[in-house]
Amino acid sequence: MSTAPDPVVSRNPADPSDVVVETAAPGALAAVDAVERARAAQPGWLRGGAAARAAALGAIAAAVEAAADELTALAVREVGKPVTEARAEVARTAAIWRYYAQAPYEATGAVHEAADGAGLLLTRRRPHGVAGLITPWNFPFAIPSWKAAPALATGNTVVLKPAPEATACAQRLAEIIQQVLPERVLTVLPGGATEGGAVVSAADIVSFTGSTAVGQAVARTGTARGVPVQAEMGGLNAAIVLPDADPATAAAHLAAAIAGYAGQKCTATSRVIAVGAALGPLREALVEHLRALPVGDPADPATVCGPLIDEPARRCVTEARRGLPALAGTPEPAGSTGWYAAPALVENVPPGHPLLRQEVFGPLAVLLRADDLDEAVRITNSAPYGLVTSVHTASLDAALHGLDRLDTGMIRVNAPSTGVDFHLPFGGTKASSRGPREQGRAALDFYTSTRTYGLAPAHP
Repeated sequence: MSTAPDPVVSRNPADPSDVVVETAAPGALAAVDAVERARAAQPGWLRGGAAARAAALGAIAAAVEAAADELTALAVREVGKPVTEARAEVARTAAIWRYYAQAPYEATGAVHEAADGAGLLLTRRRPHGVAGLITPWNFPFAIPSWKAAPALATGNTVVLKPAPEATACAQRLAEIIQQVLPERVLTVLPGGATEGGAVVSAADIVSFTGSTAVGQAVARTGTARGVPVQAEMGGLNAAIVLPDADPATAAAHLAAAIAGYAGQKCTATSRVIAVGAALGPLREALVEHLRALPVGDPADPATVCGPLIDEPARRCVTEARRGLPALAGTPEPAGSTGWYAAPALVENVPPGHPLLRQEVFGPLAVLLRADDLDEAVRITNSAPYGLVTSVHTASLDAALHGLDRLDTGMIRVNAPSTGVDFHLPFGGTKASSRGPREQGRAALDFYTSTRTYGLAPAHP
């Protein structure tokens, strides 16, 4: 006798008694059916032409802007994103759709001379079919958009399986998108691992963002099926601060990158590496900035660090820092029932400690010392992840000296590790990423495959 799957329940992390949405999980068969229906709709979506696809994506951008206040409030409530960040994410979401609205007019290939001089050789990029998108909860509008928009622009249809914790955000975004698109061109499928696994097993191309363990499993499944897979996973990002950096400026960047949105970003700073004489002034400035950082209700415009997404996430942070005295920390909100964890900076962490090897995904960072830039680079590269590194220095020579030796996919100089330019490639090395980059023009390549045509004259 079969049993119905557990329902999908999403709660407000600042007030867990507030159930944002509760819905039935459709199951694996429904997920496969959604992919098949999207596959049936894909030829018509492609035949509509570049102008229709461009107009649709532009209309989605305008609709997101029109619903900005509603979407901002929903992100605050469902995923605990501080309202200032939530508002910025919604604005970025609209910009992403507007950026990719121009993509249908991009050249899809090239013409080449035939080796024997007769006829033509052509290359042409064509969509794969159905894009299966598995997305996390921490950027509930931007990440689904920077995956779906280029997939749709290039003529694919989309089945989106969002994280359960962001179900309401994904459903509302889908309602906005579906008002513009033909039926079945984009489908949102609530659920958990069962539904996600079914999408990965059925889609023609897969893009995933989430945990390392799940991402590796997704990559294995896609590879076995012979379909393209893109997996963006964890980060254990370092910030290198050289002695010539202004400690106050560097500390302001670092505090925001450590504790902004409670550190729940794959680009958050987890390791601070002070080089030589930078250690003392940086420690003092960073402690001061972290202690002053506002922690509390994400609906308060002053809040920088809100709650963690759920109780297991809070336990993970608590366990990671157990036995390590904090140099700095901000008190958690008094009397709150939300899943809060005070931002913390810890020092003297022993080699091999989990904080130096595993992503915690919370407002917690380790302060380390390096004798020189060479040692700082070695420490940075020692982590199993390689997503982003920030380098803080007044010396262009020092920055350039370190850049090429850092084994990370993105490097930011005199800026926080957090922050993404959606028109440029995004991705990392080692355990942070699998497959091609996403975002920017790189995404257009990922969501298409190259065909090569040889056209010979009928009568040579």
